[in-house]
Amino acid sequence: MKKIFILIIGLLTFTACDVLDVKPYDRISADDAFKDKEGIEKGILGAYAPFQNLSYYGRSYITFSDLSADNLQQPVDGTSADYREIDNNNILPENGGVLGIWSSAFESINNANNVIAHVPDMSDMTDEEKGVALGELYFIRALNHFNLMVYFGDVPIKITPTRSPEDVNIPRKPKVEVYAQIVEDLEYAADHLPESSVKVRASKYAAVALLARVHLYMKNYADAITRATEVIDNGGYALIEDYADVFTDASAESIFEIDFTVQNRNRIAEYNFPKSLNGRREVAPTPEILNAYESGDEREAASIAFEGSLAYAIKYDDLSTGTDNVIVLRLSEMYLIRAEANAKLAQNLSSVQDDINTIRNRADLGDTPAGSYPALLNAIEQERWVEFAFEGHRWFDLVRTDRAMDVLPNVTKLSKTLFPIPLSEIITNTNPDMKQNPDY
Repeated sequence: MKKIFILIIGLLTFTACDVLDVKPYDRISADDAFKDKEGIEKGILGAYAPFQNLSYYGRSYITFSDLSADNLQQPVDGTSADYREIDNNNILPENGGVLGIWSSAFESINNANNVIAHVPDMSDMTDEEKGVALGELYFIRALNHFNLMVYFGDVPIKITPTRSPEDVNIPRKPKVEVYAQIVEDLEYAADHLPESSVKVRASKYAAVALLARVHLYMKNYADAITRATEVIDNGGYALIEDYADVFTDASAESIFEIDFTVQNRNRIAEYNFPKSLNGRREVAPTPEILNAYESGDEREAASIAFEGSLAYAIKYDDLSTGTDNVIVLRLSEMYLIRAEANAKLAQNLSSVQDDINTIRNRADLGDTPAGSYPALLNAIEQERWVEFAFEGHRWFDLVRTDRAMDVLPNVTKLSKTLFPIPLSEIITNTNPDMKQNPDY
């Protein structure tokens, strides 16, 4: 079941005059499309499909997090003006890559909402089957809302289908309300989804793992500990001895990943690899990340390669077909979430050390020398930096811990820790509460 996604062009291909104005049908009506269990299943797959967009997990979403932080930089011969803005932390609201993230996420949300609206009426589905379908759709919706919020701050909450022009003129909502919707969706998903070894579909422990991440971002540390521990103890996942093997599709460590195929390929390797290897080299590792690894850390060779003097990221390395699946959630994050939450609560120092050491020892490093809670928090930041390099975590980590202005020289004020709302959305969304982020 590794390669399962198809684009449901006839059911869920949308035209739009606005990035939130996604039609619920193209050639056939939603009522006709979602008339039985088979239609619901196709609709669920259609809700996953935007994750494959090049502006989403196919390239930009994870690349921009590393490029706006200190993991990636644009080389002097890079050609993308959009990437240059991200690298310089000087982003224009008309940036095409930023618009792509926004529109892809809302496309996926609207696809999910269209199916959610029809599940209760399915006469050929049992209550349990309806609960599983809704759980999967709520997970998709929650992940999209979360991904939007960590880049843009306050964002619209969309829980109903877009069916008329009036439906697109909706306000941004405070982060506390967005978080509440995300948690509600994920708790339903965790309660109704089955355990599953299929990594490219939402499962019970994918929902629990995302809850652990969300609670960490919300600073609900006790809940983050509970959810991370649930995944570690009961999820059936395992840290892989060889770190490089984590990035083979559907590894034992992966909890949830985005599926890519020859027909729907990602272009991460293309944008990372040097031109001498037929890549575009729009991004390259920074001196900071090159110097971040300790001697003997096996994560370095599994993350960065050299072509002559040119360094390039290699976690996703299928340049020819772009069929590398992209990992969204994996087990090592759960250990570091639990460690950070325990350290923030200043409780169980030895447990914090044990979780850090679990990750360090897998990388062939010795135990952490940190012996106080402040030192352990610094150690966790360092471990997250090298553990998740080029996986799209670094910018979000620096922003959520209020460290971006300390670490990144181009982030000179708090307003720069948010990306601008796309200009097209500001122009076309007439709701008075759809306002641009400060200083854009």
